[in-house]
Amino acid sequence: MMPLVLATAVALPAAPPSIAPLPILAERSARRAAPRSGRGERRGPPATPSIPVAPPASPAAAPDYADGAAWLCRPGRDDACAGNLDWTVVRSDGRTRPERFRRAKSPAFDCFYVYPTVSLDPSPNSDLTPGPEERAVVTAQAARFGSECRVFAPVYRQVTLAALRAAMAGRPTAADRAMALADVTAAWQDYLARDNGGRGVVLVGHSQGAGLLKELMAHTIEPSAARRNIVSAMLIGTNVGATELRSPPCRADRQYGCVVSYVSFAADGPPPPPGGRFGRAADGGPALCTNPAALAGGRATTDAVFAAAGPGASGAPQADWGRGVTISTPFVRVPGLISAECVRRDGAGYLAVGVNADPADARTDTVSGAVVANGRALPEWGLHLIDVPVAMGDLVRLAGTQAAAWRGAPTPRGRR
Repeated sequence: MMPLVLATAVALPAAPPSIAPLPILAERSARRAAPRSGRGERRGPPATPSIPVAPPASPAAAPDYADGAAWLCRPGRDDACAGNLDWTVVRSDGRTRPERFRRAKSPAFDCFYVYPTVSLDPSPNSDLTPGPEERAVVTAQAARFGSECRVFAPVYRQVTLAALRAAMAGRPTAADRAMALADVTAAWQDYLARDNGGRGVVLVGHSQGAGLLKELMAHTIEPSAARRNIVSAMLIGTNVGATELRSPPCRADRQYGCVVSYVSFAADGPPPPPGGRFGRAADGGPALCTNPAALAGGRATTDAVFAAAGPGASGAPQADWGRGVTISTPFVRVPGLISAECVRRDGAGYLAVGVNADPADARTDTVSGAVVANGRALPEWGLHLIDVPVAMGDLVRLAGTQAAAWRGAPTPRGRR
């Protein structure tokens, strides 16, 4: 496999990078700029890195999730999950074919999604007015699950990029992770009370969102009767330890009540460094890795769905997808180009991702996914910007297969 990320890095501001998986959109109004089957011994919540603490800021009022404005996505609305998800398939011979995205008309299960760190609000915790960056990441990561499930995506007072940058630089911050978790918990309880009705539900999150869902699972869902409704928990881009959750790792497509989790790094690059952000759990052991394309283990070709323009301002520019290839859709699929395998190396567990390069293949050998700052890729972040895209199609397919098993229904035709 060829290197997944070899694009020349571009100069970015000196501040530490955003971890948004989509372009960071700077268009904020003046209003927004104002303050605004393995079970182990249970352990407490994982320790968080030590962060200098500043005096607390005045937070936005707690959300009322009975109000539709507190949700980025709910069924039957023209919202962030109703955007254009069409893709262009780029074949190995360079030929292209646009395809329309089709949403399920009467999905039989639900997906509850929590988005990653994207807020450009200047405050340590975001307000509850979503900007274009929140909407964009929900469209990219959550909306595609709408081909299988009803999608629910709450707005929450997340720890912002400004707070992340301050923490990375060792500056005091008043960021309140407990506030973010309280919001996600309240949204979950509102969903259960008003919308669930006994349906199966897949939890989906990335980065900060996945970390919050992990805590929601450990401290709210798993000790309650609601655990019986969990089809699976897809906790992408966060470290999950062997004994942090009662729910076992998913090791077969029709297994349910289990966890899918991984952090992605280039297959031929260095593993997650010791003391870094990813690849090791709070107890020091390797982070859980479950490959959505091969839950039983081994290397497999993934069904990747990338943003056609690349991962955005935090990453290197995306090369053309193929010689003479023009993409007119917002997303692109490259069948057979990307492979992944769960590995353990130097005490870290991660999804090793690479390009299946072939001189006869007209497509690019370079897919941008590394976080870049000051012209340099940051090795400790791996391929964080494309954690979800590298296996997007596999995650969506898996959700449908697991939900069918949860309901006792046959596996849909064409699925493993």
